[in-house]
Amino acid sequence: MIVYLVGMPGAGKSTVGRELAGQLGVPFVDLDGEIEREAGAAITAIFRDEGEAAFRALEAAALVKASMQDPSVVACGGGVVLEPANRITLRNTGVAVYLDVPLDELRRRVRPASDRPLIRQEGDLERLLASRGPLYREFAAHVVDGTGDPGVVAAAIVEELRWSV
Repeated sequence: MIVYLVGMPGAGKSTVGRELAGQLGVPFVDLDGEIEREAGAAITAIFRDEGEAAFRALEAAALVKASMQDPSVVACGGGVVLEPANRITLRNTGVAVYLDVPLDELRRRVRPASDRPLIRQEGDLERLLASRGPLYREFAAHVVDGTGDPGVVAAAIVEELRWSV
């Protein structure tokens, strides 16, 4: 089985993903890292030089490639659920787990910065959560509180997955 972690920037997808992969004894894939490796450029540079549409195309290709690595844990980028084709890939090849983190905690974890192409000024995080939050909830097979220690969050995901088998 492939477990896809989805959620907002700062939800802990990569950190929890590494823990979860260790607990499950499967490989870990960081989708953003794979995109950067394949493109030979940082995500911020891709956004700046080629635009969001080009990034989303690279993201879709990386997701398809990751979907062939069964079993694994895949930490997806925050916007992966925006593309209908990605939602089909996620749904047909594994199980999506939404790491739900309250806005106040996301604000503590993520500050507007030049290394976050879609979170550059105050209010961007709130805007993203308002548009993406409903998609995460609607789409994910499981919703897990992502505010705790990464090992504890990973253990909660393992428990959720056990109940769903």
